[in-house]
Amino acid sequence: MARILIGCWGSHGDIDPSIGLGVGLRRRGHDVTIATMSYFADHVRAAGLAFHPIRPDVSPTDTTIVQMVMDRWRGSEHLLRRIIVPAIPQMYEDLEGPARASDLLISHALTMPLPLLGERYGIPWVSTALAPMMFFSATDVPIFPPAPWLKSVERVAPWVGPALARSARVASKAWLQPVIDLRRRLGLSDTGSPIFEGQHSPHLVLALYSRVLGEPQPDWPANVVITGQMFHDAVHGATLPPAVARFLDDGPAPFLFTLGSSAVLTPGRFWDESIAATQRLGGRALLLVGPENRAMLDATLPPGCLAVERVPHSLVMPRAAAVVQQCGIGTLTFAMRAGAPILAVPFANDQPDNAYRAARLGVARIVTPGRYRARRVAAELDALTHDPAVRTAAAQVAARVQSEGGVDAACDALESRFALR
Repeated sequence: MARILIGCWGSHGDIDPSIGLGVGLRRRGHDVTIATMSYFADHVRAAGLAFHPIRPDVSPTDTTIVQMVMDRWRGSEHLLRRIIVPAIPQMYEDLEGPARASDLLISHALTMPLPLLGERYGIPWVSTALAPMMFFSATDVPIFPPAPWLKSVERVAPWVGPALARSARVASKAWLQPVIDLRRRLGLSDTGSPIFEGQHSPHLVLALYSRVLGEPQPDWPANVVITGQMFHDAVHGATLPPAVARFLDDGPAPFLFTLGSSAVLTPGRFWDESIAATQRLGGRALLLVGPENRAMLDATLPPGCLAVERVPHSLVMPRAAAVVQQCGIGTLTFAMRAGAPILAVPFANDQPDNAYRAARLGVARIVTPGRYRARRVAAELDALTHDPAVRTAAAQVAARVQSEGGVDAACDALESRFALR
């Protein structure tokens, strides 16, 4: 049995994969601790894992913070420069004790002290990547939210990828200087930018997402294993609420509208336009509005529309006519596994890139939040649900995602690489 510390920070889309991986490792007899914000303590313990708090200890339901992070133009800068990097010394302090008591460390892109602790104390460490964008490949250029059009010129202008990577490095260097300074104070050698090559372990990199979203690229770091998604849906419950079950049984498959756990706090007119689009099509709608949107939960909705806080994605998405979503990596992969057509409404960060990759597979169409209006949404949903090619592609993608067994693949990679058994 190994003592394993998994560090992670962010929203449910960041934490749930770590919990899923931790549950898999615990089933194999390992002692697993999840280090993250105190907001997730109950979720971690409910999964049977040990919990350790780390800073910055903010709530992922803090609307002010979420609005900063979901800014399409500067969301990543706000997250790093204003929230994560100033708290790096405190995070290091919080992680040092449990790290030194562990046999293996598993880091998230935002738990930057874990690689430093692994190097300082000679503890093996593994890094994780939750979406293809984390590799920032010059040969598979990610969608850069402030300039999504750059992807369209990739083939005719191969210089775009390297130029974009260079500009991102220059822009982010000042944000990350405190992390670099801490590394120097600890007497550790320079391993590059903490959010580019420096975040990836030389021992093992676990790409915790489905292979359908991106194949390995020549400029990826060595020792990458694409495992498949870490599905963990327990936070939404194990069964459908009776009202939802009745709603699904009482009519044709509804459109499912959801904005995950972050964009749901900055929805704009999303809910109103979604209901109007559903009425244009004469269909039904199930809206997952989150616990913070009391106005939607208390509102009198048109016939055929039901708003609820949340339900298990694994139970409701297979019964949806289509899933309208923000394309966070977890929500997206649940929809792909369900074989549902997807209308992507990407807000910020990795969501535009994830949406592009789903559209490239033939299972999704994209509407940006600024153009999300009932007439357009209705037209896109009508096209999605009546195109045989979409249904065929969705079934093929679902079969591949269902076959991956991401948790077991990740556990196998860890146990074989580090002789944990």
